[in-house]
Amino acid sequence: MADEVALSPAERFAAARARRGTPELDAFRDRHEFPLDPFQEAACRALEEGHGVLVAAPTGAGKTIVAEFAVHLALTRSRDKVFYTTPMKALSNQKFSELAAEHGPENVGLLTGDTNINSGARVVVMTTEVLRNMLYADSPLLRDLRFVIMDEVHYLADRFRGAVWEEVIIHLPASVALVSLSATVSNAEEFGDWLQAVRGSTTVIVSEERPVPLQQHVLVRGRLLELFDDEARADGARASADRVNPELVRLAAAGGRGAGTYRGAHPGRHHRKGQGGRGSEGGQRWDRGAGERLDRPDVVRLLDGRGLLPAIFFIFSRAGCDQAVEQVVRRDVRLTERWERDEIRALVEERTRTLPDADLGVLGYWNWLDGLQRGVAAHHAGMLPAFKEIVEELFQRKLLKAVFATETLALGVNMPARTVVLEKLEKFNGEARVPITPGEYTQLTGRAGRRGIDVEGHAVIQWAGGLDPQAVAALASRRTYPLNSSFRPTYNMAVNLVEQFGRPRTREILESSFAQFQADRAVVDLAREVRKQEEALAAYAEAMRCHLGDFTEYASVRRELTDLEKQVQRAERSGSGESRATRERRQRRITELRKRMRAHPCHSCNDREAHARWAERWWRLKRDHDRLTGQIHGRTGAVAAVFDRITELLRDLRYLEHDAHGALVVAAPGRALRRIYGERDLLVAECLRRGLWDGLDAPQLAAMISCLVYEPRREQGDDLDRRLPRGGFAAALEATEGVWEELSALEGHHRLPVSEPLSAAIALATAKWAQGQQLDSVLRDAGLAAGDFVRVMKQAIDLLDQVSLVADGEAGRTARSAIDGIRRGIVAYSAVA
Repeated sequence: MADEVALSPAERFAAARARRGTPELDAFRDRHEFPLDPFQEAACRALEEGHGVLVAAPTGAGKTIVAEFAVHLALTRSRDKVFYTTPMKALSNQKFSELAAEHGPENVGLLTGDTNINSGARVVVMTTEVLRNMLYADSPLLRDLRFVIMDEVHYLADRFRGAVWEEVIIHLPASVALVSLSATVSNAEEFGDWLQAVRGSTTVIVSEERPVPLQQHVLVRGRLLELFDDEARADGARASADRVNPELVRLAAAGGRGAGTYRGAHPGRHHRKGQGGRGSEGGQRWDRGAGERLDRPDVVRLLDGRGLLPAIFFIFSRAGCDQAVEQVVRRDVRLTERWERDEIRALVEERTRTLPDADLGVLGYWNWLDGLQRGVAAHHAGMLPAFKEIVEELFQRKLLKAVFATETLALGVNMPARTVVLEKLEKFNGEARVPITPGEYTQLTGRAGRRGIDVEGHAVIQWAGGLDPQAVAALASRRTYPLNSSFRPTYNMAVNLVEQFGRPRTREILESSFAQFQADRAVVDLAREVRKQEEALAAYAEAMRCHLGDFTEYASVRRELTDLEKQVQRAERSGSGESRATRERRQRRITELRKRMRAHPCHSCNDREAHARWAERWWRLKRDHDRLTGQIHGRTGAVAAVFDRITELLRDLRYLEHDAHGALVVAAPGRALRRIYGERDLLVAECLRRGLWDGLDAPQLAAMISCLVYEPRREQGDDLDRRLPRGGFAAALEATEGVWEELSALEGHHRLPVSEPLSAAIALATAKWAQGQQLDSVLRDAGLAAGDFVRVMKQAIDLLDQVSLVADGEAGRTARSAIDGIRRGIVAYSAVA
């Protein structure tokens, strides 16, 4: 109240009017103990006023408050629904649990590739792929949908899955408001402009302010040195934020020599008794040679002594993450109290009780549990999903103190820490070691600093030979993280769009993609204007409709006649030396047109002149429409050009055909292709069409599907000597590879990208798993980590489910049996019930 008294009368009036305009925001604000940040307030206000929003803010800034307000708005009405989409199942599971706890399990549902819980709820969490499939199928669940929240929308830059985001954004009904949440990107305004073009009113809100300030350090042996010059900042020097600590510059010049050595805890810090590496017994000191790095256990102890745990150590290697945990355990580092260890053990036993006892030893359960109870763990894609989810939950509950993770954690679930440690500033990209980008640095260090817990977050870069402090400072201070489209038409997309919209409209839709927007921003505006003009042309045509006949035809005659009469007048005024033949030809045409006009049924209409005025507007607009259409056609149209090549290929294979009127339509085989999603959609459809898999039993079909979904990592290759399941599998695989070769040749002919060859590397292991064999034998045959094996099996289940719905007769039933054979043990585990 005191704050309001301090306002001027005009300011108090404006504040009161704003409150009256957004009553739901006031009610939502009252439910929270903390005040909303300005960017949260602005986004929520825009939503209540009926706009879509794009919110771009740093990791941990509180973007999900905006999503929560959208859920609140939907639930204030009797029937409105909201879909919360995420890029990954783990994040979907986490959001489902949070929303169910907030709004009650009866109001919240979950839809992922292998989970269907309460799908008719008012609030449904799902992966983006599920929503895309619902849009193509015109699912009844879309009825009464008011909001779609697209969490981590910057995933549309993902090379493999990003196109799905654009498909959803383009195809959502106009009545649905889009709530797009993104990490900080440097071209948020450009992305917002595209959303404005394809979705209508969209408010772009960008916040670059971290809720918890980030301190940047370089760890030189036992010393944590500030990356930037604090004294310069204190003096208020211009550009001080980018001025590198002079001591680091001197160290770099000296090759790392001259840094102090670590001799125990930071002065004034309190230690818990009995922790390894500290106190009298564990507090041994060490003196390193010039330039030598602290090993991982020592770094953990150092951070613990400085009060900088919990920490995430980003190591760009799965094996490196596992080795780091082993090293810390081997040095007998213990970061937890007894009560924490008891709580860790109880939670782990509860979460893993559904896993078979025989599998736990194979999965290294006891060593993993020992690390957890010490407060340390790894986190990477090769881990069993159940183990990974437990690590995430323990970290969120502050029971884990040090997690060694690959970069995938930076883009996934919510796991903020006090400190983030980067061992190296380069990573292997599959071909070579390359420096991390400023955007990647921002994403990784964005985990540092827990809102409401930490006063500041800390990023620690470990010193290495050749480290350039100036380059590190540039990396840390730049905010260049552009969002670039990865959209490209697919075979499945082509048949779905042709079925729903026809070829001409589909090309317009593709012209509206963010990919085309970035390639040529003007095309989107032109295409949108063309669509507006087409709507107006249709309205004008309706206004000039005549009950006596085709007024468009009549107006065409009148317009040509008027143009010719004007030519005669101009010629007479100018005295141009037209030839007699030209004048006579024109006069004959005028006479013919006058005769046609008087004979036309519409000529005797009482409303003829009113209709004619609408016709004149129609013609003027049609001229502009043709001009704009010509501009669009004259541009590169890269995305639509790819679509054209895809449709030609699908016509060659008779998935698309022309009807009696010459329009492109979906043929019978194309209806199966409409329901198959994935990188190998056309190959699957063609194999089913030819019946190549009809004679396979369930384990063999599961093995065949594994050949389509499994992509060996570059370093693995396909070196398992093609040990294949027995029976008819080898012949079916050979036939399938033959179809792949045919399709590859066709793709080359039509200048389309060629898909990767099939890999049978885990076919035998998949067949054995589907037959019920033990996990240790299967993993040995597969040559995969447990997490990788589970991921491939879940991809196989997803594709088998599609096959079961598309295939006729016995093949469909076999696919269902194959799913039942695969979905067991560690593959059947789910974090939600």
